Amino acid sequence: MRILVVEDTEDLADAIVHRLRKLGYAVDWVASGDEAEELLVQAQYQLVLLDIMLPGLDGQAVLTRLRRRRNATPVLMMTARSQVDVKIDLLDLGADDFIVKPFDLRELEARCRALLRRSHGMVSSRVEFGNLVFDAAAKKVLVDGRPVDLGGREFRLLELFLANLGAVMAKEELMDRLFSLDQPTALNAIELYVSRLRRKMQGSSLELRTVRGLGYVADIRSAD
Repeated sequence: MRILVVEDTEDLADAIVHRLRKLGYAVDWVASGDEAEELLVQAQYQLVLLDIMLPGLDGQAVLTRLRRRRNATPVLMMTARSQVDVKIDLLDLGADDFIVKPFDLRELEARCRALLRRSHGMVSSRVEFGNLVFDAAAKKVLVDGRPVDLGGREFRLLELFLANLGAVMAKEELMDRLFSLDQPTALNAIELYVSRLRRKMQGSSLELRTVRGLGYVADIRSAD
């Protein structure tokens, strides 16, 4: 999952980026509304964390332009203003959620999980697929009740496959969602992560198939 953080307070931005990357998300950070606008036109994100008070374009202008382009990417607004009218205005402009500064990073993390889950049609952080249990909140994966040890990117890769069952996912798309702009990598890195995930998920209901020349498809095996 690729997240864009738009925040001009460097200490806060560093804390958010560090926290989210530690959880396995690919995170890009910019400090102005103009930079955010440029990236949002060029790249695809699964979530945007957007401050209101920014140099150049403010957060409300960035949000307005995003929605005018009919871009439905979930947006979590970060604001120091707690007035009800401000919150109503943000929601009416197209924000999906907001959080008032100062905030606990654990709350921010939970709100991010909820928005990402909602955007993929999942109603709960804990989902079951045959003998496979995926728990985004607890950051746990179980197969036949036994925990599977996954690294941060392996966990996010599994999350991507489970959210796109039956769909072909190109290596380029996976790379775009798993790595941020300042983490250049080669396509064979995706092959390595998929190979690791496939090995660790042996015995589970998940089937990962390679579609030659296109990418990968994840499916759930039916119970015999």
